[in-house]
Amino acid sequence: MSTVKEMLDIKGRDVVTIGAADSVYESVEKMAEVQVGALPVLDDDGCLVGIISERDYARKVILKNKSARDTSVSDIMTRDVVVAREDTTVEKCMALMTHKKIRHLPIVEGQDLVGIIAVGDLLKFTIKQQSMTIEELQSFIMEETGGSG
Repeated sequence: MSTVKEMLDIKGRDVVTIGAADSVYESVEKMAEVQVGALPVLDDDGCLVGIISERDYARKVILKNKSARDTSVSDIMTRDVVVAREDTTVEKCMALMTHKKIRHLPIVEGQDLVGIIAVGDLLKFTIKQQSMTIEELQSFIMEETGGSG
């Protein structure tokens, strides 16, 4: 079974984050700049304390007629962050994200944030794995039948 570590080895471990004291406007601006839908939120010591998403912005700022510039990330972030580790299987991540109805999953080792995966990353990785399996099976069949299919 494939693990998050294998995914991160391909995808990379760079994570764009935001501070809890920053404004929601800054977080949305940063999300747009790097084309992501969520940012892990770190405290002053660099510890993961939450996650803020476009969904949080839409539901907790826009719909409540608040100002994104005057609202801090800590006011609307999700505090109970669902996380996974590098040894978590891809299948477990898919089940966890589906069950919890989340699209972004920070990856931690101990207290350290080491990556983040999104639903799209899981799909891309799974499709690539399935394509490789199909190619291997086709190659095996061709060898066994002498190329006559």
